[in-house]
Amino acid sequence: MHLKNKIHFLTIVLVSSLVFTSFAQNAKKEPYMETWESVNSVNAAPDWFKDAKFGIYAHWGPVSNAFVDGDPNTRYAGWHGMKMYEDGKIVKTKNGQPTSNYVHHKKKYGHPKKYGYKHIIEEFNPSGFNAKAWAELFAKSGAKFAGPVAIHHDNFAMWNSKATRWNSMNYGGIDPSAELKKEIEARGMKFMGSFHHAFTWKYFAPSHAHGGIDPKDYDLYTNPHSVDSDTPDEDFYNDWWAKLKEFIDIYQPDLIWFDWWLENMTEACRTKFLAYYYNKGLEWGKDVAVCYKESTFNEDAAIKDYERGRPNQPKENTWLTDTSPGAWFYRPGAKFKTPNELVDILVDIVSKNGLMLLNVPPNPDGTIPDVMVNLLTDMGQWLEVNGEAIYGTRPYTIFGEGPTRLPEGGHKIEKIKIAYTNKDIRFTKKSDKIIYAIVLDKPKSETVIKSFTTQIGVLNSKIENIELLGSNETIAWERNEKGLIIKAPKSYPSDYAHAYKITLEGYTENDIGGDTAAHVD
Repeated sequence: MHLKNKIHFLTIVLVSSLVFTSFAQNAKKEPYMETWESVNSVNAAPDWFKDAKFGIYAHWGPVSNAFVDGDPNTRYAGWHGMKMYEDGKIVKTKNGQPTSNYVHHKKKYGHPKKYGYKHIIEEFNPSGFNAKAWAELFAKSGAKFAGPVAIHHDNFAMWNSKATRWNSMNYGGIDPSAELKKEIEARGMKFMGSFHHAFTWKYFAPSHAHGGIDPKDYDLYTNPHSVDSDTPDEDFYNDWWAKLKEFIDIYQPDLIWFDWWLENMTEACRTKFLAYYYNKGLEWGKDVAVCYKESTFNEDAAIKDYERGRPNQPKENTWLTDTSPGAWFYRPGAKFKTPNELVDILVDIVSKNGLMLLNVPPNPDGTIPDVMVNLLTDMGQWLEVNGEAIYGTRPYTIFGEGPTRLPEGGHKIEKIKIAYTNKDIRFTKKSDKIIYAIVLDKPKSETVIKSFTTQIGVLNSKIENIELLGSNETIAWERNEKGLIIKAPKSYPSDYAHAYKITLEGYTENDIGGDTAAHVD
């Protein structure tokens, strides 16, 4: 073939190949149908989610202001819009006494029959909200996805909604969802929104027991129904979907997170949402994800979430913990976990194939408390040093070793106080040749990883090198029948957990290869 023709032919082949490859990668698959069989075929946990490990959302809205002037020594329930109506008489309580929320609300505002939850909404004043400052802090913390609590149980939309007049633009003059989306995505993070309004049917039921609600406000409180009603009406379903669909269409979130009670609504409304959102992801050309609690969905269709909890062993499917360092919403005199505690929890979660979604409870005006700024900054500094052992990792053969374990797995197990030690070690891996051993407290002397003893078959590869992330010191080590023994360095690069990067020779197998004799013999 003539050289010129040959070049022309090769060019056609190359271009055709690139076009075909591009078409194959971007070809739109068949749309999802509103059936479990169809939505169960989705890739529920896309790679960006598996790689992210750490995200942030913020519980903030009109209810934050309800606790101003509260007694810092009194415990108030987070569900103020529900508990403020529980007087122990008209709305029964377990002990027959009014809740602390009722007492506080009556003292601050007046009787809830006259001064209902809508009066709290009317005084919402987000004068300190700064989306850029929020996003800067979230990025500084090391979070890879973030966003607002889009709508909580109180039915108040934290965006400029046309689906409900009870929204942050009408009451507050801001659209935090739009502002946060812009700033969060500008810093390379994925954008999320959380939805808690399935529980609104139960949340505002006590308000109707007192009566006195103007029918024009039923769009906030829901239509009148009894406290024990578990059957939402048609209006509720329509409103629930209208708000959710509007947020999806306008803000195109990468992740939607659901709170509980959606499992009590119809399967039809759940599969309708999944099909719609996953099809929107196809339309947008990006992999979206959904997180859920209880039995709302299943682990083929979405990502299971544990509130203030986690499994006590690894899970095959990627999962999520949603937790808060203190109360979910602002409280006067609130107490918070330490950065050390949160780092240890994050490491334990990641070692078991999970992610952490950490709550930030802003002040009523939308500023973030100094204690949270310091906490997130400290976590970010730790991740800057040790993030290699967290981001983009996958579970190792075993999740860890050491004396400190969760006695049980599931929701709310963080109520069990756990203090990890320098004998507690968690593992992650980047590949078959790179694993990380994260020691959950500063070793006083050598670190002995018993799981890597030569006597058992957990580690079946020669170790080529060990280094301490964030340190330039040469790490001395040996491996024998006692385990992998790592000598303590002169200093450690961070104040909390410490990550050793272990480089392995890797596993290989011989091919037959060779000459004819090799096959005969």
